[in-house]
Amino acid sequence: MTSPAGPPPTGGGSGEQKRLKLLAVTACPTGIAHTYMAAEKLAQAAESRGIDMKVETQGSIGAENVLDDNDVKHADGVIVAADKDVDLSRFAGKRVLTVGVAEGIRHPEQLIERVLSAPVHTGGGAPTASTGGGGRERSVGYKALMNGVSYMIPFVVVGGLLIAISLSLGGHTDPSGGLVIPKDSFWMDINNIGVIGFTLMVPILSGYIAYAIGDRPALVPGMIGGWIANTGELYGSKAGAGFIGAIVTGFLAGYLVLWIKKVKVPKFAQPIMPIIVIPIVATTALGLFFIYVIGKPISWVFEHLTSWLSGMTGTSAILLGAILGLMIAFDMGGPVNKTAFLFGAGLIATGNQTVMGMCAAAIPVMPLGQGLATLIRKRLYTEQERETGLASLFMGCFGISEGAIPFAAARPAQVIPANMLGGAVAGAVAGVAGVEDAVPHGGPIVAVLGAVSGVPMFFVAVVIGTVVTALTTVALVDLSERRRRGEAVGDIGAAGPEPVLVGVGAGAPVAGGVVAQRTAVRESGAGTDAGASPADREEREEREAREESEASLASVEPLESLESEEKAGGAPVSESAVGEVLFSGYLTQQTVKVQLLADDKESAIREMSELLARTGKVADVDELVATALRREAQGTTGLGEEIAIPHAKTDAVTAPVVGFARSAEGVEWGSLDGTTARLVFMIAVPEAAAGDEHLRILALLSRKLMDAGFRERLLAADDERAVLGVLSEIQ
Repeated sequence: MTSPAGPPPTGGGSGEQKRLKLLAVTACPTGIAHTYMAAEKLAQAAESRGIDMKVETQGSIGAENVLDDNDVKHADGVIVAADKDVDLSRFAGKRVLTVGVAEGIRHPEQLIERVLSAPVHTGGGAPTASTGGGGRERSVGYKALMNGVSYMIPFVVVGGLLIAISLSLGGHTDPSGGLVIPKDSFWMDINNIGVIGFTLMVPILSGYIAYAIGDRPALVPGMIGGWIANTGELYGSKAGAGFIGAIVTGFLAGYLVLWIKKVKVPKFAQPIMPIIVIPIVATTALGLFFIYVIGKPISWVFEHLTSWLSGMTGTSAILLGAILGLMIAFDMGGPVNKTAFLFGAGLIATGNQTVMGMCAAAIPVMPLGQGLATLIRKRLYTEQERETGLASLFMGCFGISEGAIPFAAARPAQVIPANMLGGAVAGAVAGVAGVEDAVPHGGPIVAVLGAVSGVPMFFVAVVIGTVVTALTTVALVDLSERRRRGEAVGDIGAAGPEPVLVGVGAGAPVAGGVVAQRTAVRESGAGTDAGASPADREEREEREAREESEASLASVEPLESLESEEKAGGAPVSESAVGEVLFSGYLTQQTVKVQLLADDKESAIREMSELLARTGKVADVDELVATALRREAQGTTGLGEEIAIPHAKTDAVTAPVVGFARSAEGVEWGSLDGTTARLVFMIAVPEAAAGDEHLRILALLSRKLMDAGFRERLLAADDERAVLGVLSEIQ
């Protein structure tokens, strides 16, 4: 990515000025198209101005064209166009301009001008806030929380589903012990494995929050701190602090490690600081602080809360049910939840089973409600979050309230109130109906197994609470995102790309490549009103353009889950087999069309789908079209520069296949730069596919398409063979 410029002239008596040297780093959450598009745009803008520029790309296939110490030493400034964390510590003492990756595509010339007056980076590894028109980056705290959530999700899903399966297939009701699985049975072993997953869930959340803040030295104190927070016996509490306690210990551990790192130590001690001293000191300090300072008040509060609930047993059943529902829903397995649960369970032996009936109706509402929300408004959620939602629905049926924790941890301000409202409604309905539960467990499973009296009203309470939670969640999330984006509240429900919830991603990557599509979840600063200044309006427009860019980026994101398959080409192109191995054989002369007849996006996608069907790898053209259009509804796949890369991940295709077509007039695709799509690539892969080979192809394709000469040759190619010949330049 270095501009083809000669060595800078030396100063001195010749009067020649030293040639300007700039560096850049580009990165996007999925590390595919926009990473390389921004890199090419910056390099081209620098070359046109006679500036030396080297661009490091942090893409899906790793960092390329890496900036070394010598590059940094002689640089006059650094542009970081990225939507994910980039280590800035190596640029200490240099002028650093940080913006979103879309800014690198849209305004490379302006960035080159602005970097010369950018603030000097003072050191440290944490990313700085974006400056200028790109809006603000997400805060370090937000990214840390999402990092922990994304690593926690697999533990929630695996643990919860294994427990649910063991209960459904191996459990039975026992008035003295709730849902019982025979101790020496196969299903008890499955249950124990699931319990381990749930036990690790909270320390993992805490540990990876800490890791995102303080790096590797913070991982151990974060995880041990999370374990302590979740183990109430260590500080005299019947219930641990749950996931809320884990969030607290995660942030405490991370920032404690950062503080310890600033302590000056002799040079001989520096090598052992990150692997011995910092973890031991931070873990000991955090553990003792939680046990003696935080833990004791927690224990005292919940002991008195139990006493307060005991004094309410004679009051209105509606009020008591609502309070218990609020508590059950608040922290999903945490101390508030456990206090209400243990209160209800303890009254069963006294013959009062109505209190447990209230709790049993509220217990499944959170996972069922959050799972239902992912079905009601799919566009608010990433594909991974929708999968988590399905698992959450399953866990809710078995009374596992922890299934909603990933959603609550990602968006506590929206999800927890929605959960509490639904839980209160379910508890109140169960209370007024006099529902009874004879075992200390909740969810539809206890009704199916015969532990509940008043079964019809029990299900009415659960269904009403679930619907209330789902609708409230969708409304609050939508409202939050529209406020963040500066849109009018009254526009809720308008057409257009929808925001996407964290995953948790998340983009994520938040955490280890877990990508969550975040079209509008990124922090974009304060909204504007009708009286905003032109500068404010311009800033908002640029911010929204960045969000649209992220939506188009998500068009290629599902390719991160492709799998390597046998090379399966179509018809041979020529004796030299120009296209036979192109894109691993997924694009051949069969799937190339020099004249796209369609004049709108939907028609173009259908025409491309029929083109792919020539290979015999498309089992259902209509489903392929529908899947691709659903993807477009989440955000355009028009990448700009007259390029579109629609794609579909569906079992309507039996093997990966890639097609290409040209449009003479261009098709309106909603591209970021306003251009119509004349070069259209369509990629279709089965649901089960995965593999890095496809990512490499797409990265190389995106980068090559930024070459204006390459695009011109592709547009000028006479026939399919000529097109394949041009595409064979991609190496």
